[in-house]
Amino acid sequence: MSQSTNESPRTRDDWHTLAGSLSLETRAFIDDVFVDAVSGETFTTVNPATGEVLAEVASCDAADAEAAVTSARAAFARGGWARLAPAKRKKALQRLADLMEANKHELALLDTLDMGKPVSSSLGDMAGAIACIRYQAECIDKLYGEVAPTGEDALALVLREPLGVVAAIVPWNFPLMMTAWKIAPALAAGNSVILKPSEKSPLSALRLAQLAREAGIPTGVFQVLPGFGHTVGKALALSMEVDCLTFTGSTAVGKLLMQYAGESNLKRVYLECGGKSPNIVFADCKDLDKVASHAAAAIFHNQGEVCIAGSRLLVENSIREEFVERVLKAAETMQPGDPLDPESFMGAIVDETQHRRILDYIRQGVEEGARLRTGGQAIDGPGLFIPPTVFDGVTPAMTIGREEVFGPVLAVFGFDSEEEAITMANDSVYGLAAGLWSQDIDRIMRVTRRLQSGQVFVNNWAGGDQTTPFGGVKQSGNGRDKSLHAQQEYSELKSVWISLAP
Repeated sequence: MSQSTNESPRTRDDWHTLAGSLSLETRAFIDDVFVDAVSGETFTTVNPATGEVLAEVASCDAADAEAAVTSARAAFARGGWARLAPAKRKKALQRLADLMEANKHELALLDTLDMGKPVSSSLGDMAGAIACIRYQAECIDKLYGEVAPTGEDALALVLREPLGVVAAIVPWNFPLMMTAWKIAPALAAGNSVILKPSEKSPLSALRLAQLAREAGIPTGVFQVLPGFGHTVGKALALSMEVDCLTFTGSTAVGKLLMQYAGESNLKRVYLECGGKSPNIVFADCKDLDKVASHAAAAIFHNQGEVCIAGSRLLVENSIREEFVERVLKAAETMQPGDPLDPESFMGAIVDETQHRRILDYIRQGVEEGARLRTGGQAIDGPGLFIPPTVFDGVTPAMTIGREEVFGPVLAVFGFDSEEEAITMANDSVYGLAAGLWSQDIDRIMRVTRRLQSGQVFVNNWAGGDQTTPFGGVKQSGNGRDKSLHAQQEYSELKSVWISLAP
């Protein structure tokens, strides 16, 4: 884009004006050039807030995947990135972060137009994406190898080397932030990376490719293949020349990708999959209004299209009725609106398929006997909007109490004891996140240790920064994004034993 990148849009009108000036890249980025898909096929990306077509985007398939993998493998073999001095890789990634900062309004706008999230949320995502690139760049020369303890007749080294070609398949709910979480540590470690953005939100990834080229990332080291999971995604997962597959998305697709890895070359697979996260509120909390506001935001942020959404609210029965009323009051302030209005808390649901899916879950909740307290109906008019929806009296046997809705639907459970709360929280195939609200430090330590979750938020929801790893247990996946641990995921250990002359 252009002159607009240096402007700071503040109002709804500013953002609409900026949207009208966009120039969209819609081709795949392979071997340092933008190209149409080999087949010539395209798919349509639509603004879910208006129903308007944004663009026709190249729909890559197996032929495009093969071309990208060939380029990535050649780049890795040349060593222009993999064997580049760490300090120089760091500078290139820092330049990329600087370019993202300079174009953050455009990047945020692309994600908002593509998948419907509020632009204020997209700006927060951009800050997170930029911070991730910068953090992983700084980590490049902070990870040391090891010298193992031996006798005087040998020297044993433990070296850390890049894996090779990494394919990153990212979701549509946080398009560019999830992209950064995957590509930053993989590139920092020296790998060649092929990115497959979701077909529901490909535009910011293609703009990122332009910025990566401008930042000096060498040919073949970073490529972008827009398209569908069952075509180009499957081809990458089955490729014998892809060394690692990293994925954020549904558990069902994650299982398929693991199968494909086994059918091909046993490539390393890192998965961040679904969640049905419990948010536990004990009666000893002091400021129930504050806790209720956080509990509402934990599910209604990003329209509930969040892997760690606090979708199961477990409240001690002695305060449940009172607390639910406070949650309902907070939800009234979180209604959906124009995603280009900075004052909107919620935006549009990403597409018609997800919109129907959420409404089906709501219908099931009513049919299975949960008490609908607010919401539950699609909002009339153009665009795909569903208001905050709260069910009380949910039991673990109910569909909305067990399955991931991935929408603005809160299921409220009651409990009478600490042990019951722990049992209920862990009664899930998922284990991505959990929340705990209490003033009792002894209880906090007891419960935190027993929750089966990759991360536990105590007296907050979704806290953390780039220094803390992010990932799940059970069917929420494996591996970790963010922190030093992420860069370690994308490297291999090599032991070297050197015999020394006596």
